[in-house]
Amino acid sequence: MNGKENGLGDGKGLGKGGHQGRNKGGSFGSDGFCVCTKCGTKIEHERGVKCTTVKCPQCGHTMIREELLNKKNNTN
Repeated sequence: MNGKENGLGDGKGLGKGGHQGRNKGGSFGSDGFCVCTKCGTKIEHERGVKCTTVKCPQCGHTMIREELLNKKNNTN
């Protein structure tokens, strides 16, 4: 057997996945803050909970991750 007969090639596949996942590989980690885009209230990000699922404790508006807000503001 030369390896290719049993499904073992030379490892030069043409995979197109990129393996970057969410945020194009730029995960924000467990630290940081959630910010209300309406009133500016900032709360500590809770690990495992998306900021977009959290409502602002002051006005009830949907929160957003601070890093995403900064990224959005820097592109304008």
